[in-house]
Amino acid sequence: MKISRDSDVVELNGPPLFEFGEKVKSRRNIRNDGTFPGREVGDILVRKGDEGYVVSIGTFLQQFYIYGVEFVDHGYKVGMRRKELESLDYDDDED
Repeated sequence: MKISRDSDVVELNGPPLFEFGEKVKSRRNIRNDGTFPGREVGDILVRKGDEGYVVSIGTFLQQFYIYGVEFVDHGYKVGMRRKELESLDYDDDED
């Protein structure tokens, strides 16, 4: 059985793009995929432009980095991928 992936890029071949404590903002609305407790599937967790701080870095499918972003205004942490974030501390040249 083949795993369907949305990208041929394996981010884990290089270092994470974002660092612990880095200020970032969301590039798009992020909805609950069922992994965020206490909210319905499909609820918007983060809106485009919301700002937060990277508080953890993990991996997913041995392919992607997942950045735990603390959204202070909301009071919760959401796991996000590189393509969903933009740095507010550094120039973000990669898409």
